[in-house]
Amino acid sequence: MSFTIGQLSRMSGVSVETIRFYERKGLLSPARRRSSGYREYTENEFKRLKFIRKAKEHGFTLKEIEELLELRLSPESTCGDIKERAELKLRIIKKKIAELTQMRKAIEGLIASCHAGGPVGECPIIEAFEEIE
Repeated sequence: MSFTIGQLSRMSGVSVETIRFYERKGLLSPARRRSSGYREYTENEFKRLKFIRKAKEHGFTLKEIEELLELRLSPESTCGDIKERAELKLRIIKKKIAELTQMRKAIEGLIASCHAGGPVGECPIIEAFEEIE
């Protein structure tokens, strides 16, 4: 079974432009062309596209997805290799959450210090951003 780029887009929930981008980046194999000139995709490209989309939904970057795809195709790779990548990604996510939590607390503190009635020149939020450390 084969699909046009439009069919692949509708089936996968990924835009046509994104499919073309993934082809240029090497995440998807270049499509074969029909005699009409239309791109032709197989079930394998559809599965690969779903893999990419789901990995992105889980926070993996395109570079990380490329590495996962390479591991998936390598006969020397093990599930442990994939697990290592997932554990690394989890550590990165936890670090980002900690950083965002610190930012949230800092902004909450700034908001609490602002009484919103004074002139902008006396705004504690602006003053905090202008402080020289």
